[in-house]
Amino acid sequence: MSTYKNLIGKDVNFLSTDPDNAEAEGQIWYNSTSGTFKSVVASSAWVSSTPLPIATSQSGGAGVNTASLVFGGSSPANNAEDATYEYNGSGYTNSGDLNTSRTGISGAGTQTAALGAGGYLFPGGSNHTETYNGTSWTAVTAMPSANSYCSCGTQTAAIYVTSSTTLEYSSPSWSSGGGLNTPRAEASMAGTQTANIFFGGGPQTSASSASEEYDGTSFTNSATMNTARGIQIGGSGVQTSALAYGGAGPAEPNRSAATESFNGTSWSTEGSLGTVTSQMQKGGSTSSNSSSAISAGGNAPSRSSKTEEYSVSINTITAAAWASGGTLPGSGRQGYGVGTGTQTASIIAGGPPTSTQNQFYDGSSWTNLAAIPTGVTDSQGFGDTEELLMAGGGTAEPYASSTYVYSRPGDSWTAVSSPGNLNTGRALGAGCGALSTAGIISGGTTDNSPLVFSNATESWNGSTWTSVNNLPTATGQGMGSCGTQTAGLAWSGQNPGDPTAEETYEWDGTNWTSGGNRSTGVRAVRGGAGTATAALTFGGWLDPGGSTATEGYDGTAWSTRPNMAGSAANNFSTGTQTAALRAGGTDGPGYTAVEEFTGETTAVNAKTITTS
Repeated sequence: MSTYKNLIGKDVNFLSTDPDNAEAEGQIWYNSTSGTFKSVVASSAWVSSTPLPIATSQSGGAGVNTASLVFGGSSPANNAEDATYEYNGSGYTNSGDLNTSRTGISGAGTQTAALGAGGYLFPGGSNHTETYNGTSWTAVTAMPSANSYCSCGTQTAAIYVTSSTTLEYSSPSWSSGGGLNTPRAEASMAGTQTANIFFGGGPQTSASSASEEYDGTSFTNSATMNTARGIQIGGSGVQTSALAYGGAGPAEPNRSAATESFNGTSWSTEGSLGTVTSQMQKGGSTSSNSSSAISAGGNAPSRSSKTEEYSVSINTITAAAWASGGTLPGSGRQGYGVGTGTQTASIIAGGPPTSTQNQFYDGSSWTNLAAIPTGVTDSQGFGDTEELLMAGGGTAEPYASSTYVYSRPGDSWTAVSSPGNLNTGRALGAGCGALSTAGIISGGTTDNSPLVFSNATESWNGSTWTSVNNLPTATGQGMGSCGTQTAGLAWSGQNPGDPTAEETYEWDGTNWTSGGNRSTGVRAVRGGAGTATAALTFGGWLDPGGSTATEGYDGTAWSTRPNMAGSAANNFSTGTQTAALRAGGTDGPGYTAVEEFTGETTAVNAKTITTS
């Protein structure tokens, strides 16, 4: 008689805790703590991710679920969009606009080598064709006819199919392809120009479950799907390993969340979309099999910004999200002071008008600490969970140059006397430093009537400030910042040449250089979370009102993250890119609001083995 070891190649282990890695797949173990046998198997599921910056439907798409492109479409503000967004698996970044705005556009290729063709211009169809190089779109040879199509393939070898026409693009020209056995519109495709599968579709009054396979010359009828639907059903994969999801039928209100995979022979039901959706991006995933996909935008039932990722995995994936934290006591406060620390151990000090408040957050509640000797607001600073440095600030010119250091173990403040004063008194600048004894202060405002911005940078050694290389541009009015004395980041400061406050500057310990601009132009960000290569910013002032926007920085570019529940500007910001804290602020649900951000997490989904 064969043993489990002989059959599977693994022992049945005796463990006190469940395994937490991929090696657990296919393994059976006995958990001595729960007194049960357990195992893990792969399962399919959709997981919500960061939404698109705008709600849109009938957009084009290209790429894979961790590097995809969404372009064109129709938003509540426009019948036809020209916007392009790149998705990196965590969030979106704005990129170059289409040359011709249109909805119903279809895409093929990858995030850095995409093809977009056809669509609608209102009135009438479009035959415009454009290629994308990772930065910008270029018009190329137009389609022979104007219409809206479904598509698959690469930038240089793609196929586009409408209800009665098949067109093949082999750069730089178009030619006619083989005809469908059953003409129908609003379907989807997966595969290459010469080996693909076409599925679903139908007119507005019906929907089809049919699928047909193409060999580069002609279509052959294939297996039918389990659920008939069209009106822009989603699709990805290749001819022998495809995925179909969403759509609607027999009429648009009957939207579907159904997901099916094709193995080259038959269709099987998989985990459903989280939201019933039709008219998501066309051509949005060029994965090599049916185990991954992305659905972006669509009608659910109105135009949607929702993004969902599909995977087949042994892990349970929990999407990044904001959640309410322990409310600030009393009337709360605006975050014009300084905050340092982690999500579960943060110090926040100061605030308007000249607050002496100093509080500690332990992850659930706030405790009052020793008051600041002199009330101060608009300060800059840095530190960790045990010590905080704050310098400058004030409510009137000239802004202060004094420096204070707080030690939580001793619950006391120390005023660092001259030469501990800043060389340039200022307010609302950037502070970078992981310790209260080593950091920099940069930028800020030296006068408020009229506004005078500073580009001065000063380095702190624990007792004195030393002037070092300046910011490229004088910047202030509530800059975001994080990092250390030798690897810092500053962003979203207002300057005379650009009040939209999108600029980012990177500090290497000696010089500042320009980094990637923010997607959302806001100021009054104040502070930030993370490091110079893994930062998170949230809130800010949009003129008028506060912002809910959240973005992450990877050392090169910013991309969107799930928005906060409440809008805020000048809020206290601490923590890391995947575990951040927002406290107070000048807008939204009030100065007492606290929110906690948790990045996407994965965990092995262990199942208890039962008998029936």
